[in-house]
Amino acid sequence: MCGIVGYIGEKKATPILLDALEKLEYRGYDSAGIALVSGKGIKIFKTRGRIADLRKIIDAAPADDSCVGIGHTRWATHGEPSDLNAHPHRSKSGRVAVVHNGIVENYLELRQFLIEHGHSFSTETDSEVVSELIDYCYNGDPVAAVRIAESKIKGSYSFGILFKDYPWQIIAMRKDSPLIIGAGRGENFIASDVPAILKHTRDVYRLGERELAILTKDGVTVINSYGERVNCVYEHIDWDASAAEKCGYPHFMIKEIMEQPEAIAKTIAPRISNGRIELGFKHITAEMLKKVNSIKIIGCGSAYHVGFVAGYFMRAALRIPVESVLASEFRYDDPIVDENTLAIVISQSGETLDTLYGLREAKKHGAKVVGTGRSDYPNQINNVLVFPGFFRGVLDARVTKITERMKINAAYALAALVKDDELSSDYVLPGAFDKRVASAIAQSVMQTAKES
Repeated sequence: MCGIVGYIGEKKATPILLDALEKLEYRGYDSAGIALVSGKGIKIFKTRGRIADLRKIIDAAPADDSCVGIGHTRWATHGEPSDLNAHPHRSKSGRVAVVHNGIVENYLELRQFLIEHGHSFSTETDSEVVSELIDYCYNGDPVAAVRIAESKIKGSYSFGILFKDYPWQIIAMRKDSPLIIGAGRGENFIASDVPAILKHTRDVYRLGERELAILTKDGVTVINSYGERVNCVYEHIDWDASAAEKCGYPHFMIKEIMEQPEAIAKTIAPRISNGRIELGFKHITAEMLKKVNSIKIIGCGSAYHVGFVAGYFMRAALRIPVESVLASEFRYDDPIVDENTLAIVISQSGETLDTLYGLREAKKHGAKVVGTGRSDYPNQINNVLVFPGFFRGVLDARVTKITERMKINAAYALAALVKDDELSSDYVLPGAFDKRVASAIAQSVMQTAKES
């Protein structure tokens, strides 16, 4: 996992990029770097070590007034942490610079192909292949070059890309690895995670699979894999940035340890009703559970360790095999999984790539799956699904204050549109274009307002 950022606007890019990278340093601290583009070309600053080390190098260099740039903080996968292997990577021609989060699984094959076509390499990374591949595919059209290059890449990625010939834009693209777009006034951003840009904007769009974004200071254009323009629905972030920062603790780990009692209480409390534990997995019935003869708990890092501890309690209570497995190894281990296996997939963000691969592997073998974390897959309650009906109800009821009861009842109204006999793992909530949704939510809001 690495962190990437990008800025385009009217302000100096360097301080914004460095500040954003500091917010993402939890994603990697082996090395860091930024690339700046102007009419003079692409300039690179990078080094092994932390963001503080990068600051020293930049402070010692002549000031740069560029208003467009990309940045990266690295967790090394291919190639040791070093100045040379640090991102961004600039093609040998100087025409393209790339930051990359993910893994190019066929990079050796691509590397050999590019060598045979006159390209050379100076690093041990899979990501340098991306910059050279895009350069190879470039024939004056940056979007076409990125699309052609992307079609040849196997693996996962989120990219931030600069072109020397187009110093007024940034191109971004993702598959499997998370990437968000931040919209500001006269400026726009890319980032691996929200805290990186929360200081500058609270309006974000989570780039979808294989969507490509073209950022200028005046706007963002998003194109899907079919070449069609996407109507982006931006999410407004209303939580405090301090929730994602260290809050006075010297390390994130200490902060998380100290917050554990509160975190556990917040997790358990909503699931206790009248002395009973209600997990809320309505798509997994009692009949299904009776057939379960084994459980796989899949996660990475802290999620794996949580699953490991949970396994002790579940084995004691259920007296069936319960195995906690590292998501990064699960899909390569030829797992013994079938329709009578329950897979519990744990991810705080819902975006951990290895965990998502593990989920897909479990489903491929027919397992019943429950999971945690945010999801861009079926059953996400999003702005498109809820907001039209909710605000229709608010306006029709002439209310001046939105209450928690309105929100809760709207959720119940939404859930009630899917009948018990219709429930499945991929159909828990109605689709965004279901014509029943807006009126059902509006009626719920109005009724709640009358009762208040």
